[in-house]
Amino acid sequence: MNAGADVPSEILTRLRAVCLALPETSEEAAWAGVRWRVRRQTFAHVVTIEAGWPPAYARAAGTDGPSTVLTFWSGGPELEVLRRTGHPFFGPPWGPDVVGMVLDESPDWDEIAELLTESFCTRAPTTLARTVVRPEP
Repeated sequence: MNAGADVPSEILTRLRAVCLALPETSEEAAWAGVRWRVRRQTFAHVVTIEAGWPPAYARAAGTDGPSTVLTFWSGGPELEVLRRTGHPFFGPPWGPDVVGMVLDESPDWDEIAELLTESFCTRAPTTLARTVVRPEP
């Protein structure tokens, strides 16, 4: 069974386009949903919450679903702003530099591309991160 089967295909397609365009990335089924890694470091994870499952994500996002959420890494001043902004963003308790985002019916894909690129650069080795052209804010 494909662990990402619960994530809407149009969301997976958009996320793949961004994540797999970054150097040395790979996609894999996670324990729930799909994650993208740079070398051995996860920099993005998408999962759909349905009937309160997975419970850690449902609690963190404040929803029993159905809802699709993306988690990624951030740093610097942007991290605190994102974690405290409120919907669609939230601060998962499993890492101080992890941010969650509810992908509602009309997500801003340009913003998501920027956030995922920054997440990649946060998790990638410095020399690899320097090779990435970052989107204009």
